[in-house]
Amino acid sequence: MTVAKEYASFELMAAAGARELKDGEIVAVGLGLPVVAAFLAKASHAPNITILLELGVVDPEPLEIGVHGLSDPRIWYRAKIHASFVDMLGAVLHRGLVDVGFLGGLEIDAYGNLNTTLLGDPKGKFRRFTGSGGGNDIASSARRTVMIMRHDARKLNEAVSFITSPGYLRGDGERSALGLTGGPSRVITDKAVLGFDPESKRMKIESIHPDTSLEDVLENMNFKPIVPDDLPITEPPTEEQVRLIREEIDPKGNYA
Repeated sequence: MTVAKEYASFELMAAAGARELKDGEIVAVGLGLPVVAAFLAKASHAPNITILLELGVVDPEPLEIGVHGLSDPRIWYRAKIHASFVDMLGAVLHRGLVDVGFLGGLEIDAYGNLNTTLLGDPKGKFRRFTGSGGGNDIASSARRTVMIMRHDARKLNEAVSFITSPGYLRGDGERSALGLTGGPSRVITDKAVLGFDPESKRMKIESIHPDTSLEDVLENMNFKPIVPDDLPITEPPTEEQVRLIREEIDPKGNYA
């Protein structure tokens, strides 16, 4: 397929996220850009994925996304199932049936621990955010987790202010000891695609986006990731992927 000549950074992020999903997988999708990426995968190379929304909606055909989050009934249109949080998180996710957990985040650390709860400042003040929702359940029980977020030093820290959704904790095997399955596999930002070293569980760079340098990636992180000797360039979105995002999935640019 033809690579797009012009695209926005969020379209590259969505395309990179969509590529992480394989046809036939069951995907639990959190709020934000993961919604665009999941529906992009379903509209392109993975038509048989099953998309689960944490509030109990299965495989909808949205009229519109991104207006009032996942609670907007326009996202639920023609869903195969309308159930509940308990059904989705308990009967499906906690039983180990979910292949991929797809999450956004406020802050992430070197071992993939995710914060969506609160941020502190040097003066001791805290600002609270949305919290877990189903994020902790997804990160704890999915077979692997993919996260999408902006690449900013405030968001990529050696340790997070609050662990809302567990990654590899401190990389010391504590995750499996606590009965948690799976773990983070990818972090997709607007500068790079990052993975995790199989041994140390520490974040490593997998690819750098076009028109981005390694120096730019590292300068906007508050920890040193593992840097391989050879770093590929992230594959840009195709013309068809950009068309799908702009014309069918997010025509109003709610996630731009």
